[in-house]
Amino acid sequence: MSTKPLKQIHLAAHFPGVNNTTVWSDPAAGSHIEFDSFVRFAQTAERAKFDFLFLAEGLRLREQGGKIYDLDVVGRPDTFTVLAALAAVTEHLGLTGTINSTFNEPYEVARQFASLDHLSEGRAAWNVVTSWDAFTGENFRRGGFLPREDRYTRAREFLATATELFDSWDGTEVTADPVSGTFLRDARAGAFAHQGRHFDIEGRFNVPRSPQGRPVVFQAGDSDEGREFAAASADAIFGRYATLEEGREFYADVKGRLPRYGRRPEELLILPAATFALADTDAQARELAHEVRRSQVSGATAIKYLEHVWNRDLSGYDPDGPLPDVDPDPGENTIALGRASVRQFRDPLATARQWRELAEAKNLSIRELVIATTAKQTFVGSPATVAESINSLVQADAADGFILVPHITPDGLEGFADTVVPLLQERGVFRSEYTGTTLRDHLGLDVPAVRPAGERQATAS
Repeated sequence: MSTKPLKQIHLAAHFPGVNNTTVWSDPAAGSHIEFDSFVRFAQTAERAKFDFLFLAEGLRLREQGGKIYDLDVVGRPDTFTVLAALAAVTEHLGLTGTINSTFNEPYEVARQFASLDHLSEGRAAWNVVTSWDAFTGENFRRGGFLPREDRYTRAREFLATATELFDSWDGTEVTADPVSGTFLRDARAGAFAHQGRHFDIEGRFNVPRSPQGRPVVFQAGDSDEGREFAAASADAIFGRYATLEEGREFYADVKGRLPRYGRRPEELLILPAATFALADTDAQARELAHEVRRSQVSGATAIKYLEHVWNRDLSGYDPDGPLPDVDPDPGENTIALGRASVRQFRDPLATARQWRELAEAKNLSIRELVIATTAKQTFVGSPATVAESINSLVQADAADGFILVPHITPDGLEGFADTVVPLLQERGVFRSEYTGTTLRDHLGLDVPAVRPAGERQATAS
């Protein structure tokens, strides 16, 4: 009788900035923009032997009702600047940055990531995302945005073109021989020429092949196009299904798409975002989780959140009272700008009907309903309970690991690092020491081979 070997768990830490996941007003919270916060956060993750640190993207301050949404002001400094600085104060931790493929250019992004991979000695990763809204696009040169059907077309060509640039060096060109006076063995190093629908560029890529060959590639997004993009091109997915049933369904669906691209299951990791509430006992942890949710969803936040569905001003309603007796405006959402989450309410009238039924059945106020329908704590319990939950989900193929999002920045990882990680190590499912030097080593991913120029162009076109 064969026994399935235990999977090794991958863990990462998401520095979220100020948003409705964190509790910025907690006395234990620190700055979300001072470099010392990033350093403390990263060094805690590295002390716990995490695979990588993850930065999301915020390209414009969100607005609601025509004003800056000051309950959710994302102060996010430039990704490359932060990650490059962190490379100097960490030794092993992977450095993953979210960079948009809708508004940037392949040469610029490839050069930045190749440089980061050199500076960090092989720890760079790129979370490739697309942007859906014209509001954010107004900050950029071209303005506007791409139609839905073009976003992933451009993203696929963007990534393929960046890969052409990464592969324009094979790693053997630099000889730097002082005797002969020869620096480059191959004077054609870095030559590229790409002609496609979205990009027509030609020249020399000026960063030699980096330690990982090219950075680890993440994809974030749950649409069918996003899943297919990940199956074709990504090394890992930043997902959102961190429960057993939904996680297993997503895991099987995405990994089931890999064979059509000639890829094996282990070539794509599923890493959902996950929050946690830890305490000495399960009961204390549940009480803490409730307190955190009350802090995350103030009365004002509850009204603002309800406006995402109703698509109208609800400021006159009492958050401790019943849901509005008026129906949502079912047209294009215009009250909340720059917020991707409004797209989940594709049928606002149906959502409102379901919420009214739930509120009536459980006698919930507006605030209580929002708390109930926007659950944040994925793992709640004592360290033993949380360690068991994480391990069970990974061994059941609901995920390959988790990207943890603490509600306190920058020190919210400390308890997890000191209590849960040792239990996972005792079970033999999480590393006690780093055994490799690059992020690909940590994630068990192969270094990609350099592809011939003709094959690179054919893939990108």
